[in-house]
Amino acid sequence: MKRIFYLLSFVAVAAISGGVTAYRVTRHASAVAAERTIVHTGSEGLGTGTHFTAYDRENYPDLTYAAENAVKAVINIEKIEEVKSRGYGRGGGYNPFFDFFGIPDQGQQQGPQSQERRSGGSGVIISADGYIVTNNHVAENASKLKVTLEDDRTFDARLVGADPTTDIALIKIDAQGLPTLPFGDSEKLRLGEWVLAIGSPFDLRSTVTAGIVSAKARNLDVIPNQFRIESFIQTDAAVNPGNSGGALVNVKGELVGINTVIKSPTGSFTGYSFAVPVSIVQKVVMDLKEYGVVQRALLGISFQEINSAFIEEYGEKYGIKETGGVRVAELDPDGAAKAAGIREGDIITAIDGVKVNGSASVLEIIAKHRPNDKVNVTAKRGDQMKQIEVVLRNRAGKAELLKKEFVDVPDALGGAYATVSDKDKKALKISGGIRVLSIEKDGILKDLGIRPGFIITAVNQRAVEKVADLSKITTAVRSIDGISQDGKERSYMIVEKEKAAVQEKSK
Repeated sequence: MKRIFYLLSFVAVAAISGGVTAYRVTRHASAVAAERTIVHTGSEGLGTGTHFTAYDRENYPDLTYAAENAVKAVINIEKIEEVKSRGYGRGGGYNPFFDFFGIPDQGQQQGPQSQERRSGGSGVIISADGYIVTNNHVAENASKLKVTLEDDRTFDARLVGADPTTDIALIKIDAQGLPTLPFGDSEKLRLGEWVLAIGSPFDLRSTVTAGIVSAKARNLDVIPNQFRIESFIQTDAAVNPGNSGGALVNVKGELVGINTVIKSPTGSFTGYSFAVPVSIVQKVVMDLKEYGVVQRALLGISFQEINSAFIEEYGEKYGIKETGGVRVAELDPDGAAKAAGIREGDIITAIDGVKVNGSASVLEIIAKHRPNDKVNVTAKRGDQMKQIEVVLRNRAGKAELLKKEFVDVPDALGGAYATVSDKDKKALKISGGIRVLSIEKDGILKDLGIRPGFIITAVNQRAVEKVADLSKITTAVRSIDGISQDGKERSYMIVEKEKAAVQEKSK
């Protein structure tokens, strides 16, 4: 069956998403299992039931404390979007038949009409003065955000900042003395530990569901951003549309994750849900609050996860016999790893003493750092183990924090890309470029009318030879150069928002 993943804010009106409590795996009360005992009271034993073991409250989970506290800090978010649609006169309305066959409609077109689209999700209050964390997909493209608290008070909210790569956003309401959720430690979560998800699935506000931690560091390739960072906590707590942005909490009522996505063939819960760990959430919201931009640190490598499939296909070629760690496949010439002395072919087994089990582990560890932070990389080179100190760098290849004016160019463009093949480079007589695979959101590419298949060769007159080059550009997009599907060179000069002058010449 094809795997289908759903983000969780698809309801027409968003619901409060709430906390999830987790129960720590308890110690065994005794090294020896209790003997089976059957106890009856009275001659008939009516109403007493059968008891096979003694009840010891200290060794059973009680989720009421976490649920009743966490639910106070989980709120509902309603997103209102203005959507442009075409209107037609003569009272006839819009007839899609004409559009489909390219025939001018007989009605009189009235131009774009503005309509409201309502959707929503949930959020978690993290400070008494009104800062709320939620998912980026809950808040993005909103013309208005309305927040409803657990006590039914309603506020307008403003977007402080968002990070599409982790699907986390920070919003703010003007209020004081609000209930909050403290941050827990998602790295200390154990498999089998109890957790609660509190939210408003299908507009059933303040719904609490329970489950256990099923897995950690899941990489699903589901966040709709080509530079995504995923290391999800997997649980079997039931979540549904309306839970997006809600809290995953442990038995102490501490925030350990933000519920984000489900795996389902139907769009509704079928057994698994996934949350962004608070280790990533905390870093992102602190950056957004303090700097207005996420201070993303980069190691500067492309790597291959050494799993059983890798061993089967490449093990003999590279002389690798055991799974575990990641193999450095390529180094960014301006990146931190190359500057520190890491080489292609090195096998990274740990970072800062934390074992690297795969790609999600690397992404989560590095995502907690800022540019100019130092990390200690344990790498295997041949038969030797090396400890290499790496000073992390930002997207532009510098060991310094980004300024608030930083622009996330890949997100601003709004597309998905692939590096042009050597065959196409030769045919087009270019040294490099990236092909637009799809237009994924309202962005510069859509505004300019650029379509899939267009090859971008430069942005702001800076050469773009591979996909990674796009993220190194940190200033507002003023020009795009490239080659269209008809083989002609095109230059787009952005003179103002949603308008561009286009120059064309034959190639």
